[in-house]
Amino acid sequence: MKLSEVNPELRHAYRITRQVPVGNPLLLELMRRLMRLMPDAKAPGGLTLEKIPWGEAAGLRVYTPEGGGSGAALLWIHGGGMVMGSAVQDDRRCFATARELDAVVVSAEYRLAPQHPFPLPLDDCLDAWEWLQQHATERGIDPQRVAIGGQSAGGGLAAALVQRIHDQGGTQPTAQWLFCPMLDDRTAANRALDAVRHLAWNNRSNRVGWSALLGTVGAPGTPDYAVPARRADLTGLPPAWIGTGDIDLFHDENLAYAERLTADGVPTTFDMVPGGPHAFESIGAGAEVSTAYLDRAHRWLRERLG
Repeated sequence: MKLSEVNPELRHAYRITRQVPVGNPLLLELMRRLMRLMPDAKAPGGLTLEKIPWGEAAGLRVYTPEGGGSGAALLWIHGGGMVMGSAVQDDRRCFATARELDAVVVSAEYRLAPQHPFPLPLDDCLDAWEWLQQHATERGIDPQRVAIGGQSAGGGLAAALVQRIHDQGGTQPTAQWLFCPMLDDRTAANRALDAVRHLAWNNRSNRVGWSALLGTVGAPGTPDYAVPARRADLTGLPPAWIGTGDIDLFHDENLAYAERLTADGVPTTFDMVPGGPHAFESIGAGAEVSTAYLDRAHRWLRERLG
């Protein structure tokens, strides 16, 4: 993929962005350790950050607007290809979301593959959802006004979590908010995509991530909730917003999932940005195209949260 295909506002950011070395175990472990050493972002005025031990993972990070917010909340799940990343990497994003939506944001830590394969990362996200529901009233949150969102691998886990909550019954999320979600292991199994050399996250890295989670890619069958795009019936899931760039590796699987949600009666908005590589709103944060994209996403979720 050539840099000339990237939106001009994003080219500088991707000129200096390199592929994450997830295929090298030593470099991957180094990246994980560096991530754990990231300092907390400074809380902007009127917002607070709490770190709460919970579940089998490293706990939760809770971002609360001044006054406790409007009664709405978002459970957020970070990215990292299933093999790296930490909730701390999204501090600034979660502060901004809490401010823009006047909502409490709970960011979930989850255990990483391959040391902790499926279903353990999803189990940790379910633990975070259950904590939020159990503590909603005492924090001034309406349990019926809680959305689930995430980016990349976190977007895939968010989609899977929505499916799992739907099937187990009880209080349901009011929306699913998915940024360039990692939804389909069959993309990783398509070796023809290796030659495209997608920016920031390519298909070789994608295959490492899915293989770490599942043990393989493209198998005839996968466990329920392991691969969101493999679910046959999407009827009854909450309204969805799916955003991606047209030169993101995940574009086609994201579009296909949006079309299937729509066909099954789920109100769905698909926001595609021309010249947008993977995670462009993070890597190219501050660019006008990224800001406008996030504004649209916030507007959509604000309407769903009430």
